[in-house]
Amino acid sequence: MAAYWKHDSAIVDDGARIGDNTKVWHFSHVCAGARIGPDGSLGQGVYVGNDVTIGRNVKIQNNVSVYDAVTLEDDVFCGPSMVFTNVYNPRSAVSRKSEYRRTLVRRGATLGANCTVVCGATIGEYAFVGAGAVVKGDVKPYALMVGVPARQIGWMSRHGEKLALPVQGHGRATCPQSGDLYELNGQALRLVQPEPQA
Repeated sequence: MAAYWKHDSAIVDDGARIGDNTKVWHFSHVCAGARIGPDGSLGQGVYVGNDVTIGRNVKIQNNVSVYDAVTLEDDVFCGPSMVFTNVYNPRSAVSRKSEYRRTLVRRGATLGANCTVVCGATIGEYAFVGAGAVVKGDVKPYALMVGVPARQIGWMSRHGEKLALPVQGHGRATCPQSGDLYELNGQALRLVQPEPQA
């Protein structure tokens, strides 16, 4: 017996693996090959393809389609109506299923409402993509991205607070909510205290 919960209107195809305590809400569809971790939530109208892996405690809000070739690591947040793609140059008359470009969203990243992630990108750990942004390439860990096309305007803590640091340079900043200390070295940010968990 499944240890996850689904609404009566949701469809979970035979073969899909869904972890304990995950909730699948109204009118969602999970395909047979999908692998979804525990403690997550698929909002109303979410679609999850066959070649999709979703980690622990992932929150996918209403009207998001997670297409084939997308991987979401633990603690990822996908805002309402955000968009993934898997073909770079789609044409209705040309089959390109063999040309899918893989998208990887690393642990703790946030993808804001109505943003678009063009296929082939890696979104770094704890990155924060603002509402409506269009991501066309890789995003650094902890980077705050906004605009069309998306550009980096700062850094975010694991707690989701903007850090008082320039986009590039050197310095240290403390998250105002968690007290965690971060260090910027050139164009890379790292957590100094507490030590990152393995």
